Order: sequence, then C-alpha cells, then structure tokens
Amino acid sequence: MNQNPLSSLLSDFWSDLRDPGLLWQIAALAACLVTGWALARLVRSRVESREVQMRVMRLGMKSFTRVLSPLLALGFIAIAKTILAQWHYHVNLLRVAIPLVGSFALIRLAFYVLRRIFARGGKAGTSLLAFEKVFATLVWCAVALYITGLWPELVSYLEQTVLPVGRNKVPLMTIVQAAASVLVTLIIALWAGASLEERLMRMNSMHSSLRVVLARMGRAVFILLAVLLSLSLVGIDLTVLSVFGGALGVGLGLGLQKIVSSYVSGFVILLERSLAIGDIVKIGEHSGQVTQINTRYTILRGMDGIETVVPNEMLLSGVVQNYSLTDRRMRLATRVTVGYRTDMDLVLRLLELAASGMPRVLQDPAPQAFLVAFAADGLELELAFWIADPENGRLALLSDVNRLIWKMFQQNQIEVPYPQREVRILEVPESVADARPMQAASAA
Repeated sequence: MNQNPLSSLLSDFWSDLRDPGLLWQIAALAACLVTGWALARLVRSRVESREVQMRVMRLGMKSFTRVLSPLLALGFIAIAKTILAQWHYHVNLLRVAIPLVGSFALIRLAFYVLRRIFARGGKAGTSLLAFEKVFATLVWCAVALYITGLWPELVSYLEQTVLPVGRNKVPLMTIVQAAASVLVTLIIALWAGASLEERLMRMNSMHSSLRVVLARMGRAVFILLAVLLSLSLVGIDLTVLSVFGGALGVGLGLGLQKIVSSYVSGFVILLERSLAIGDIVKIGEHSGQVTQINTRYTILRGMDGIETVVPNEMLLSGVVQNYSLTDRRMRLATRVTVGYRTDMDLVLRLLELAASGMPRVLQDPAPQAFLVAFAADGLELELAFWIADPENGRLALLSDVNRLIWKMFQQNQIEVPYPQREVRILEVPESVADARPMQAASAA
C-alpha cells in the first residue's frame, strides 16, 4: 500500500532529521513564501502609484494582491519541489505544503470573487460571511482528507453510492460534480458581469442609461451562457428546455404580465434615456431623486429620506414630471403680502436682494419680484429665483429666503398685514325688538 503524504512527512522528520535535505526543504519553503509576499506587495504598490494610468488593470487589483501572494508562493514551491527532486533530495515537506498553500490561495480567490460580486459597495453581509466560513471549512476538510490519504476512499464511496432519480440511478459523485459545476459557472458569470458593469460605469463618455442597459444585458447573457454550459457539463440534453420554455410561455400569458411588462419597461426607459440616475422626478403622489434604475423597478429617494419603489410599468403608462431631463435648473417661488401704503419699488428691490444673497441661487437668470394681485388684505407679491442643484433640497432654501425677507422687512419697517374683516350689525326691525322682552319675561 502506498504511503500517504502525512506518513511520508513524519517518516522524513524522524528518519532524516539530521539529513540536510530537510533543511533545504524548510529553507526553500520559507524563501518561496517570503518571495511571494514581497512580489505581491510590490505589485500593490505599483498599482497604487499608477492608479490613474492603469484604469483597465486596476479593476480590483488592490484586493487581488491578497490572492496573488499565495498564488505566487504556490508557483515558487512547485518550482522548488522540481529542482530539489532533480538534486535527489526528499521533497515530502514541499509535497504537503503544495495542497496547504493551494487551498489557502483557493479560499482567498473565492473570497475575492464573492466580495467583488455581492459586496462591492461596502461591508459584507452576514449571509456572505457565513458562506465564506462554510466554504473555508469544506476546503480545509478536503485538504485534511487528501493529506491523510482518505481522499481516494471518499471518492470511491461517492462513486459507489447511487440515488434513485425517477427510473434511473445516479451516483452521488455525479450529483456533487453537477452541483459544483453549476455553482462555479454561475459565480464566474456573476463575477464577469460585475467586472463589466464596473468598467462600463467608468466610461463617462457614454450616457448613464446606456451604460446601465449594457451592464444589465451583459450580466443576463453571462448567466444564460453559464447555465447552458453547466447543463452541458453535467450531461443534460438542452432539448429538454423546450418543455420548460412552453411552461414559461403559459405562465407569462396567465399571471406574469405585470412582471414581464415591468422588465421590458425598464429596458425601454434605459434605452430611450427619458430617465437617468440623479434626475428629480414626480410620479403621481411620489417625488424625489432617482437613485437606482433596475430592470423591474426604479427607486426614488424623497427629500425627507423616504425611498419609494416604483414599478417600471408605471413610468411608461403614467405621466412623469422630470425636473432635470434637459436642464437641471429649477424655478422656486415664495409669496408675501404687504400693506397698501408700502413703497412698492423698495419692497420689490428688497425681495430681489434677499434671493441674490443666497449662495445656491443663480444669478443668470437673476431673481425677480412681481406684483401679483391686489388682494383683500394687501398687495400680493411673488419672488421667483432659479437653482441648479434641486437634489440638495428646496424647503431649506425657501426657509432661508423667507427668514431673510422677514429680517429686511423689520429693518425697513415694512408691514405684513393681518387678515382684516369688518363686521356690521344691521338695524333690527321693531316687531323683532318688541318680541324679545316678552320672550325674556316668559322664560323667567
């Protein structure tokens, strides 16, 4: 029976402890690890120093250097193992180090790909961290089985164990290989889609809506190709998908019209560029800034921080007010009433000065004040001005302008009149006046 790597390593330690071959293995292993770490640090520093010039190569290169270090060390260990074997030295230690370092590189590579897909914009979620721990545990268990020599026995057990699937019996090993191939191809497809989306979002020369469309379509194509490839690797005939396609068509005709309509509407909106991320829109009762345009729904963030999920179908079938479709400038207005004895020229000039003193108010076109109406309580005036950043809010700016108007009115003794109503008591007829004392007496 062949000796497994673990027993060979123990034998090398006990029988060849004084042999310089073991020292050569230890020295080669340490040199490979240090060299891999140093080269990875060098690559990271080069990428950081040339961050602007290497836009294509720096797609996640900073985080990939954590994967690069064990990969380089693994390559150097394989080279050192070959050289020492040619020099007739024992290489049991290096033979065991290869699966250990390789598994460490595999774990880091999987973490890198998963975080690039599911945690690109921030901290990893709880489910992702749990999956990473489970994956790392499985990899280390597989390495332990390989080193102890139990891996061939496990493979033989999986191949001999069959499960009944309908009329056929499928080995458990085939099921495991099928699940692994589907999982790996889907992860690769999602990673490729994420990298494509990140690259497209940096292309400022392309419209944002077109970039989103290309990113969504690219991810969908990658996933479709991954599913087809994984099914082919498993050995499933792709012609069986015709039955699934017929069932899907029936489902679309019966109950998925709204969902499909929202998906199609999302692509139409992105292609015709009637809506883009960052636009200020009003859809029915909801208004706010567009923060996300997904294939099924659009997210609006109101000025009060509340986010509204709007199905894309509503954006095509309803009326949408886009305040920043062709021009981001927005007109704001406030009204005030002054007394009839007020100097009109002075008041209009003060109103325009109040708006001009705000940093967010545009000077082209300049703020303008108007006499709107001769109201019952006084002269009704309107101050209109324009801003170029409606996404920063309107109520706070209107409040600042109104406070400055009130302060200027107090400094110039301009009256803002209260609503006045005049009540007149008409003459009471004599018959009604004579009846009142009699009613009072009877009541007493």
